[in-house]
Amino acid sequence: MDPVSMGLLTALAGGAGGELGRQAWTGLGELVRRPFRRGGAVVPEGSAPEGSGEAELARLARDPGDAAAARALSVVLHRRAAADAEFEERLRRWDEAARRISLTGGDVHNSISGGTFSAPVIQGRDFTGTTFGTSPADG
Repeated sequence: MDPVSMGLLTALAGGAGGELGRQAWTGLGELVRRPFRRGGAVVPEGSAPEGSGEAELARLARDPGDAAAARALSVVLHRRAAADAEFEERLRRWDEAARRISLTGGDVHNSISGGTFSAPVIQGRDFTGTTFGTSPADG
């Protein structure tokens, strides 16, 4: 598995993505706190190779802009995934879901000023399935 994106980690740690981002960050914390496994056996706490990621997760949560903390967390997650197949699968699913979260702000600020408008003006954000004009059947 490829390492988890440092940009994704810093964005989620910083609160990007609104409620979905918060849930993703919480989910990562729950995943990191799961017991480390090797070959189906639970490895005693504190003996996971290179750590569980809890310290790195906490460090990034304290300072979301810390690129070194994001890098350290990404490396630990990658190492842990390489050593624990169940963790790797859960981390892969988490990563796929987290990458689908819009990390940009949801605020919309539309403004029109000056000039004369002879047609409707539509303002908003994230339009889907919208058509403008008349359909050939209306002709």
